[in-house]
Amino acid sequence: MGRTSDAKNKILEAAAALIEQRGYTALGVAEICAVAGVPKGSFYYFFESKQALARTVIDEHWATQRRQWEQLLGSERDPLQRLRDLFEATEEVQRAGQQKAGVVAGCLFGNLALELSNQAEEIRARLQEIFEEQISLIEQVVTEAKERGLAGSSVDTREAARSIVAQIEGRVLLAKLLNDPTQLETLWRNCLDLLQVPAQERTSTD
Repeated sequence: MGRTSDAKNKILEAAAALIEQRGYTALGVAEICAVAGVPKGSFYYFFESKQALARTVIDEHWATQRRQWEQLLGSERDPLQRLRDLFEATEEVQRAGQQKAGVVAGCLFGNLALELSNQAEEIRARLQEIFEEQISLIEQVVTEAKERGLAGSSVDTREAARSIVAQIEGRVLLAKLLNDPTQLETLWRNCLDLLQVPAQERTSTD
């Protein structure tokens, strides 16, 4: 059982790295298995198709990312600082990826959404679910900020959270295009404007 589980993990790790580097469409099962160091037959023991593998990669990546988001957004810090912590952690992930591979990899979910949303309905639907989960996590923090008078009274919390997720994705995409993680530094200032944060609160959070 140990060897069997190890083979599956190797396939998942190889697939995640290759998808991050080159995208999904250009990859073949044989290449994934070669990088993983497992026979091709092992692939079909665990996954019925390349798309099924991609779905598993997505689910595992989100499980890891969600734990990080929940830790950052559920901390005891004030809600605005929690959002800032999330932005800084997102930037650090891109910096670490650039240091490791020489290029900014971008967001796995955003990359796959651009590549596959019009080709693979199952993948598109799962990515939509993940983005909605991200929006819900951020909305909880935005709602708390609004209730505490840290955000404008007219702010629509759901739409604000949706816009924050969209800005994260857009800035990560720009960072990937320019190979420049500093493109994410504007997230904080944009968030303050979006949430209509009063001037005195902006000063206290700088």
